[in-house]
Amino acid sequence: MPGDNIFKDEASEEKGERARLASFVGAMAIADLVKTTLGPKGMDKILQSTGRGHEVTVTNDGATILKSLHIDNAAAKVLVDISKVQDDEVGDGTTSVVVLAGELLREAEKLVAAKIHPMTIISGYRMAAECARDALLKKVVDNKADSERFKSDLMKIAKTTLSSKILSQDKEHFAQLAVDAVMRLQGSTNLESIQIIKKPGGSLKDSFLDEGFILDKKIGLGQPKRIENAKILVANTAMDTDKVKIYGARVRVDSMSKVAEIEVAEKEKMREKVKKIIGHGINCFVNRQLIYNFPEELFADAGILAIEHADFDGIERLALVTGGEIASTFDNPESVKLGHCDLIEEIMIGEDKLIHFSGVELGQACTIVLRGASHHVLDEAERSLHDALCVLSQTVNDSRVLLGGGWPEMIMAKEVDVLAKKTPGKKSHAIEAFARALLTIPTIIADNAGLDSAELVAKLRAEHHKEGCTAGIDVISGTVGDMAERGISEAFKVKQAVLLSATEAAEMILRVDEIITCAPRQRENRM
Repeated sequence: MPGDNIFKDEASEEKGERARLASFVGAMAIADLVKTTLGPKGMDKILQSTGRGHEVTVTNDGATILKSLHIDNAAAKVLVDISKVQDDEVGDGTTSVVVLAGELLREAEKLVAAKIHPMTIISGYRMAAECARDALLKKVVDNKADSERFKSDLMKIAKTTLSSKILSQDKEHFAQLAVDAVMRLQGSTNLESIQIIKKPGGSLKDSFLDEGFILDKKIGLGQPKRIENAKILVANTAMDTDKVKIYGARVRVDSMSKVAEIEVAEKEKMREKVKKIIGHGINCFVNRQLIYNFPEELFADAGILAIEHADFDGIERLALVTGGEIASTFDNPESVKLGHCDLIEEIMIGEDKLIHFSGVELGQACTIVLRGASHHVLDEAERSLHDALCVLSQTVNDSRVLLGGGWPEMIMAKEVDVLAKKTPGKKSHAIEAFARALLTIPTIIADNAGLDSAELVAKLRAEHHKEGCTAGIDVISGTVGDMAERGISEAFKVKQAVLLSATEAAEMILRVDEIITCAPRQRENRM
């Protein structure tokens, strides 16, 4: 049939049913993959790259797992994307968002099989999502005014976030660290000024929070080990001996003594530069590039602490924290902003020496030093802590709080069910399906803990028909427990983002009726 062939060879298309099936199956497979990491008893995954070095990552963070997968299925990519966005936006709930979207699609598949049009399903889902959000809004608690209660709310949120991660054993300790760090930020969500340094050795319990700033560098030879009332010049400039740096330049000399003269001139040039730098009236010079021994000697003679090769992150942060600016020319000292801090000294963490800047300009800066058995543990601890920090900094701004442990899902499901009963027409099936999808989250939390999920969720549902119920799944004792008593809380912002992103992603995948895969352009054979 001639009409068939509108695509070039090697391009293929899937139509109607097959396309929809492919996208549903792909999305559900992805959801099943991360499903087991949900909840306090969720398990971790090992990701091993097949590239050089066979790097191994052990993680529980939904976004990290999905980011590392190379996926062919188009619909699955949409889910990976929403988990990434969730990670950037609120930091936590990356797994929940994928699981919820996957469940919505699983329900939609049944509805489509029952001859309900995808658009009808979508509009039902839309109504259900609105309804669910309103149900949560009615139940939020906001303790912004009462700072003591607010702080305890933050602690609870931090503990809940950390309880599904590797840090769950020392979650008191780490929740305290995270809350302290975020409280210092005073409401900005810029996590730049919280620096996390990972040092293998010790145990996770040895991690601590240090006000001020720690630079992972050693202090050079013959330089002061301790400077009080420091004035810091942060620079990004070449401090190696100024060779004749013109590409392709050739210097011809007729005797060795001429070479010596050139070297002397180079030295003089360097000395001039150092003089200019010292002229700023500083006693600490931090450079991003390397410093040769000659200028280092000059700095040591002037009693200035010179630090070379501070990595770029470190330097930007240092400038931000001490209130200085990064300079690269030193001709007019009056226009350069110097950084200040009260004390610079060398400290030891484990085997390594680091430089500690305390009493910095920006009061909100602090450094969290993580200790742990191996690099894998540290990486995972950093990811978990980052999740907690993100959620907390978002909560400081939007201080609405909900209970956790499957409680919000039950509340939403209950309201959505009521809506389904009121709604005429085929839409009601879709709305009912939405409620079922919401119920899967507590179900999965229970399943991951090896509990009888059907039994527990049924109990929960009965509990939630009473007014003002605070019941959720308590995985530790394996029963339906009181979440308010247990202090299990979540940020409203996270839940809302999960709900809306999952609905939108499911909607997007539902709209698909054709997948066209086109062949790559063939490279001409140039040989």
